[in-house]
Amino acid sequence: MVTAEIKKVGLIGGGVIGGGWAARCALQGIDVVVFDGDPQARRKLDEVLANARRAHRALTSVSVKREGTVRVVADLEEACAGVDFIQESLPEREALKIELLSRGSHAARPDVLIASSTSGLLPSRLQSSMENPERFMVAHPFNPVYLMPLVEICPGKQTSEESCERAAAFYRSMGMKPLRVRKEIDAFIADRLMEALWREALWLVHDDIATVEEIDDAIRYGPGLRWALMGSFLVYRLGGGEAGMRHFLEQFGPSLQWPWTKLTEVPTFDQALIEKIAAQSDAQAAGRSIRELERIRDDGLVAVIKGLKSLDWGAGNLLAEYENAKHAKRS
Repeated sequence: MVTAEIKKVGLIGGGVIGGGWAARCALQGIDVVVFDGDPQARRKLDEVLANARRAHRALTSVSVKREGTVRVVADLEEACAGVDFIQESLPEREALKIELLSRGSHAARPDVLIASSTSGLLPSRLQSSMENPERFMVAHPFNPVYLMPLVEICPGKQTSEESCERAAAFYRSMGMKPLRVRKEIDAFIADRLMEALWREALWLVHDDIATVEEIDDAIRYGPGLRWALMGSFLVYRLGGGEAGMRHFLEQFGPSLQWPWTKLTEVPTFDQALIEKIAAQSDAQAAGRSIRELERIRDDGLVAVIKGLKSLDWGAGNLLAEYENAKHAKRS
């Protein structure tokens, strides 16, 4: 399969996720046209780009001769005409996505791939009104898009295999890890896992068992460090000692029947719970701005990924492969 080089990307939506896509593309030397009606869109994108440049310089020695341009437009069709790839990152409102994806598909060339960043909506529904729907899929990234490598690719009923392969090749060329979702399902893989943890965390706050900061500490000082290296299954395999996963399952499997969690129900998001969580979160932030917290997050991710690179493992191995490919292309 030959994948045409993608030199210009159209982004439908320039918020947190769209801005992350703009930064990742621009740092690859890809020009970007962003459709966004927010009068503050240019300022917000510039701030995201500044953080992304800072993180990218710390993460890798790979750089491009010319950073891609980022242009903001107020017309959807202008953002989709003449580009080589389209990524939609609108708010999670199905009707809005269906309408604008349809308009974008009519404005784009018929061979241009179109992907949605949705975190949970089904691709078969999103592609229902599109022109050439076989070139559409979900490509769900993680924040910050310019650093996090995972992108979940989930095809709809009308999506062609060739389109998925072409999209995966494009994301790999930008140092990402495409993960194919085998069957169309709400919220895909990673978000379903995070949702389970999130539900239990809400109950712990609701029942005054822990504050939001204590719950975050339980993750970042405990299993979160292991999760950067290994997923749940490999961690649990090690938990079985020399006897491995079978012993772990025999020993701890029955505990799944115990009433340890409340995963089957979730507390009502009444105003009292919302205020409790918001107040605790404000205290946890300790006056730091969103941009400050983003830089702390970015520095931490850079350190973890570079540390994993020294072990040739996980996301670090992916970074090494990406850098080797880029250096080989230049030599």
